[in-house]
Order: sequence, then structure tokens, then C-alpha cells
Amino acid sequence: MGTLLESINSPADVKRLSLFELAELAGEIREFLIQTLSKTGGHLGPNLGVVELTLALHAVFSTPEDKILFDVSHQAYIHKILTGRRERFETIRQPGGLNGFMLRTESEHDCYGAGHAGTALSAALGMAVARDLAGGHEHVIAVAGDAAFTNGVTFEAMNNIASQTKRMIVVLNDNQWSIDRNVGAVARYFHRIVANERYQHLHDKATHLVERFGGKTAVKVMRRAEEAAKSMLWPSILFEEFGLDYFGPIDGHNTPLLVETFKFLKTLEHPVLLHVLTQKGRGFQPALDGQKKFHGLGPYDPETGQTPDGSATYAEVFGKTLADLATKDERIVAITAAMPNGTGLDHFRPHHPKRYFDVGIAEEHAVVFAAGMATRGYRPVCAIYSTFLQRAFDPVVHDVCLQKLPVLFAMDRAGLSGDDGPTHHGLFDIAYLRGIPEIVLMSPKDEDELADMLKTAFEIPGPSAIRYPRGAVAGVQRKPEPQAIPVGKAEVLADGSDVAILGLGPMISLARELAATLARDGYSAALINPRFIKPIDREMIEHYASRVAAFVTFEDHVKMGGFGSAVVEALDEMGLAVPVVRIGWPDRFIEHGKVDELRARYGLSVEAAYAQVLPLLAGRRRATLVAS
Repeated sequence: MGTLLESINSPADVKRLSLFELAELAGEIREFLIQTLSKTGGHLGPNLGVVELTLALHAVFSTPEDKILFDVSHQAYIHKILTGRRERFETIRQPGGLNGFMLRTESEHDCYGAGHAGTALSAALGMAVARDLAGGHEHVIAVAGDAAFTNGVTFEAMNNIASQTKRMIVVLNDNQWSIDRNVGAVARYFHRIVANERYQHLHDKATHLVERFGGKTAVKVMRRAEEAAKSMLWPSILFEEFGLDYFGPIDGHNTPLLVETFKFLKTLEHPVLLHVLTQKGRGFQPALDGQKKFHGLGPYDPETGQTPDGSATYAEVFGKTLADLATKDERIVAITAAMPNGTGLDHFRPHHPKRYFDVGIAEEHAVVFAAGMATRGYRPVCAIYSTFLQRAFDPVVHDVCLQKLPVLFAMDRAGLSGDDGPTHHGLFDIAYLRGIPEIVLMSPKDEDELADMLKTAFEIPGPSAIRYPRGAVAGVQRKPEPQAIPVGKAEVLADGSDVAILGLGPMISLARELAATLARDGYSAALINPRFIKPIDREMIEHYASRVAAFVTFEDHVKMGGFGSAVVEALDEMGLAVPVVRIGWPDRFIEHGKVDELRARYGLSVEAAYAQVLPLLAGRRRATLVAS
């Protein structure tokens, strides 16, 4: 006899289940998630926390007609399972498989693609207004975690909802975590609502009514009890000041309560917010014990939750080196936008707690906040992933670079981010930073050079940025102390007279392989570690332009506007006509997959570079033979 889960091939199958069967299905889904993701990795904790919530949404609403948006959408795995993708679920985040986030091209049930926080309410409002203009009747539901409410875009959307649509449902999924525990006034506000004993007592009585009797009448009784509680506890509720009727908080794991509440909310003709309390990692003790670890991780043991021991990462080297430098320089402060673990600042925080600032999911604020500190003599470090720093482009230009303030941007996940896919690849930062005046842009070839660049950044009087990859370091022998690098000077690792090969950052490994391959064919290759993208080492470029038949550039970045483009521009400005073979990502969004496989597919390889540069070298050799 098959399981209930095996009978679910569409949301229509969910609607046929009784409340008792929905509870049974929730247990099966949790076990399915734990077992499947133990092989593939993924966002286990967030999805274990929204099983009942997602089941209730699909039991009451009807996608794809009704629109359900998940903020960030890393917690949409159950949604994918219930909307016809269960049999492919073992391919999630694998090459050619399901994306780890909602993706419009993957299913008609994915009404909006996302991967960054704070977008759900704005997008949902856009859909609701479009529905109103077209005379439609579908429901629009935005599910956003409490961490998303630390993001300014969420509040910008709330400022407009009541004045622009009459019907929209916001579900606040409150689990007190983003990746790290949530911080700030918004988190404290939610906690006060949940923790107040008088409010909780009245709410619990209303909940029992719903469980016992069900139906709209009981939900209305619950609503009246909550209104009475709110009038006793606060003169106003934040969300109602924005024009959203507030319901909750309710138990996000109580399926009957969720179903009856959503049935009631469907009938309302004004925007509402339902506050739902969930437990991140529910049903798997290792995930409850290790909230940060199980937010998103690789394969693990489904019994113990243990993961293979990993080697040191660039993030760890960054965090530890910064902590050491801050011990010697009291001006150094560290700022993160809700990512202390991912950026490595967990290694900084214990040593310098008063100089560590987590501002929540608020990248724009992080950068302007850093600018303000810099005006008072501090040396702020904004540790923000490359893909998330995109959100703060204007403050980088206007507040930091225009004022020549000494803020350092430490951009982890620069380059391909593999399994996370196009929303998380850091493939555009060179292009969006290189054209800004005043900024110094660096890329280390290994962890030792990352430490040196941190040291260098604090000697630069203006803004700077360091881009480095996700994952394991190169494994080189570290120097006892970081050493400052002359700004704008490349490192020539090997001289050569036929071709100059520039490998930016960790791509130096491919440059080295190409040099060795060409050497076997009798060609003399210069191997160069550029170190600086801006200012580029024009003296080095001019020197080799007079000797070699071609330049080859390797970069983990799109070719358009990237480092190779900077080399082409420098040659053109100096009036030097030397071919440049640029190896980088094409002008398209790159899907998720294993890094090596994607590099091979898109020509970021020694073989592709060899095929392009060899005709240039062979042509020069033939010309030399003819001339002689």
C-alpha cells in the first residue's frame, strides 16, 4: 500500500484530503525532505518549518489561478512537491534538476521567481493591482519570514498596500531566524506580541474554539478576542497602522487552525496580515539544535545530521584575519546584513563584540551606516555577498565613493555559486564596481593573498573592495603576518615572450595549466596574477604588449564589463593593437549546477582558451619563419 505522499501529484490531490490525512501527510513530507536532502543538500531547516503552512495554503487556495509567493523562496520545497514535482525532487539543486528557489520557467505554479529577501510583498502587490485593473478574482498571498521585515523594501510595499488594492493576504512566517537569529527593533516587536501572557491566554481560548467547532463563526470569535487583547495591550498594532487587518499570532503547525483561518481570510475584502508562528527545523532534532547549519547545507547523515568535515574556507580566513587586524587597529568595525555565519564574521564577533554590527537584511542601510562611521575616523568593513551587494549599488556610488570614504567591501561568493543558481552567482560585481571613480578593486589568488589584501585595504585612504569565492581555500602556506601590497601592481609569477596569461583570483590555476600546455608546444608563456582589477597594472600590460602575440585573461565573472574588458580598454587607450582572448561567462544568466561542469559547458576551460590562442601564436610563428 502506497503512502499518502505518493498519491499527491497536484494541488487538487491535497484538497481531497481530510484534516487528519493532512496531518499524516505532513509527517511523510518531513521524512521525505530529511532523507532526500541528506543526499543533495539544500535548505532543510526553513522547509521543515513550513510544512503545515504550505499544506494549508494549497488546501484552501488554487494555484496556478491563485498566486502564492514565497519571500526568498528557499522555503518553497513543499510547494514544489505538491505541484507535480515530487518525482523530480531528488534532482533539486543538481545539474539539470529542479532549482532551489521558485522559478517561473520551471512550473506554472511558480508565479514569481526569487532568491533575495524582501521582494514578496512588492511583487504580490503588483499582481494584486494588475488583477484589479483586469477585473480578475484570484487571490494573491505573500508568505514572508520575519527576517524579511528587517528589509526596507518590505516596509515600502506595506506603505502602499492599503491604498492600492482592496484584497491581498500577507502571511508573516515568524520563526525568529533568518540564517542567524534575527536582530533589531522589528524582531523585538514580534517577540513582545508572542510573549505577552494576557494576549496569549485569550488567543489560546480562541484557538480551542476553532479546533472544536471550526468554521467562520469560530474564527470571528478568535478575531474579536484578539482585538480585545490588542486594545488592552497596545494603543495600536504596527500593521494596522499600515492599513492591514492583523490576525494572530497562531500556531503555524496546527493544520485545522490554519485551514479554517485561510478559509475565513478568503472572504475578506480588505488587505490582511496573518501572523503565523513556526519552528525552523521542526521534526529533525539536529536541525533544531543547529539552526544556522541546517538553514542551508550540503549532504548529511539523515540519522545524526552530521556532515563531512570540510577544509578551511575563504570566509573563515577573512573573519579570522579581520579579527586579528582589529586587535591591532581599534578603528576597524565589521558590518553584516544578517549573514554573520556565511561571511565568516562569526569569527570576528566573539573577539570584538562592540565593533560588530548585524543590521538585518538591509544592505542599503549597511553601506550608508558604514559611510557614516567612516566620516568619524573608523574603518568599516561591509561583509556582504557579491550578489547581495547589488542591492546597495546606489549607496556604494553616492554615499561611499563620491565622498571618498574608506569603507571596505568584502564580497564573498564572488564568481559562480554553484548549486544556488543565478540568484546567487556573483558574476557582475566587477562590471558594476569598476566604473565607479575612487574605488580600488582587488581579487586574491589564494587565502594568503586575501589576508594581504585586507591589510592593504586599511592603508588605502578611500573606498576599496575585495572579491573572493565561496568554499575551500587553495591550501597554501600562510605567512605569519599579512603584508601590504603595492596598490595597482600585478604579480609576475613567470616571465614569457609569446603570450601573457592573466588569471584573476583563483582562476590563476587555469592560467597556470594553460601556460604548462603551451610550454609543451614550445611556446613561452608569461604567467601573471593581476591582483588589482582597478587600478589595473598598465605598466605590466604595456611591457608585455611589446613582446607577446596575445593576452589571455581568465576570470570568474561575465566577460561583458569584466576584467578582460579592462585589459582591452587599457591596450586601446595606450594605442596598442594586441589580441586579447577573454575567458569568462557569456552574456546570459547561468543556471545552477556543479562548478566544474558549468565551466566546461560555457568554455571556462584550458581547452577553450588553448583553442582560441593557438591560432594567434601559430600565425606569429609562421610570420617569423617567413621573415627569416
